[in-house]
Amino acid sequence: MKKIAAVVISFFLAFGLPLTSGHASEPAPYEMPRSEVVPIRDSKTDRQYELYIKLPEDYAKNADTRHPVVYTTDGAWHMEMLSGAAEFVLPNAIVVAISWQKNASGDFEGDERPFISRFRDYTVTPASDPETQAKYKVGQASNHLTFIRDDVIKYVEANYQTDPAERIYFGFSLGGAFGSFILFEEPDTFRHYVLGSPAFNAESLAFIQNLAAKSEATREMLNVNVYVSVGEKETDEMDNINALMSLLQRRTNAGLTLKELEVVEQSGHSEAFPATAVRSFKWLSDLTAD
Repeated sequence: MKKIAAVVISFFLAFGLPLTSGHASEPAPYEMPRSEVVPIRDSKTDRQYELYIKLPEDYAKNADTRHPVVYTTDGAWHMEMLSGAAEFVLPNAIVVAISWQKNASGDFEGDERPFISRFRDYTVTPASDPETQAKYKVGQASNHLTFIRDDVIKYVEANYQTDPAERIYFGFSLGGAFGSFILFEEPDTFRHYVLGSPAFNAESLAFIQNLAAKSEATREMLNVNVYVSVGEKETDEMDNINALMSLLQRRTNAGLTLKELEVVEQSGHSEAFPATAVRSFKWLSDLTAD
């Protein structure tokens, strides 16, 4: 065996080949196929964001094909899961995940958490505590909605083969509450809404209830499909979720189609996310089928 080993080593040295395997080299980062990262600026506030865009497998085959687009908040958390769900359950869809504000620490007293801007961008009411409000500037969902409508959607629809009639919103937790705001503030922003475990407090739920009342009073037609989910173990949130379902049910005579509440078995808040992604995409695949 020693002679064989010596011969092998001599062979490698003679031809200048490395004696170690390829695993010793610096590992390359994984890149998601057919994905792009696009910098985008909020034209109203000058804040910088990114769009993580995943194209379907057959996207380049036919320039005349128009694809539904799934827009989601919390891009860094949602992109991988939604991309995988789309690949198998909604394969004709483009996924557009919107990042949190880039380099936002200067706006939040040096707080460097990458997700810090979500507390400002996805919330509808200011904080009752002045110190908290000064630091986190919460309650600017209206500005973020304007950014999505005027900058994100316009960019995507100008540069990709999209079907504007099949826009989809996917939001989970605080993003689900933000989606409820969009639904009653500017319902035509999306055709389909997935509101996963929407996280309300008393103030934000009251705000949404007021929006819904205004919509009902003006007999505004919504023309939307809505999917709401919650984890079975989210017992502390059930009163708020049931209140939201009641608001939505009252608008079913005004063009709102509501799926029965999806309760994710044996799941808490975070655990409900994967099932919400897969199940809602199956629901969407039936709605958006040609």
